[in-house]
Amino acid sequence: MAKSVLLISRQAPWAGLGATEALDIALAAGAFDLPLAMLFMDDGVLQLLEQQQPQQLEQKNLCAHLQALPMFGIEQLYVAQNCLQQRGLADAELAVAVERVDDTQIQQLIRQFDHVVTL
Repeated sequence: MAKSVLLISRQAPWAGLGATEALDIALAAGAFDLPLAMLFMDDGVLQLLEQQQPQQLEQKNLCAHLQALPMFGIEQLYVAQNCLQQRGLADAELAVAVERVDDTQIQQLIRQFDHVVTL
């Protein structure tokens, strides 16, 4: 049986390759039916914003990749509630549905998975 993976994405979409790499890993894992969930924390929550303008920085729009995750079997998407609050973000601004989790729930979530990868 495949080991489960929690992928924690902490980088803003324009802060280097971390955000894109996290989504690429998630899509590849989904293509091979590996049990994977994603948790967006810190500036990684900015990846979830629907109104991004990546063309100004000559980067890809990550929204299409985020919206494709359920088609690849990745339906467990979580976001750190306090990170959303610190950045003043509301659910209506997000491109995909995510489950808000607090610090205690994050600790429980991490313990549920065999491997945790942070980008």
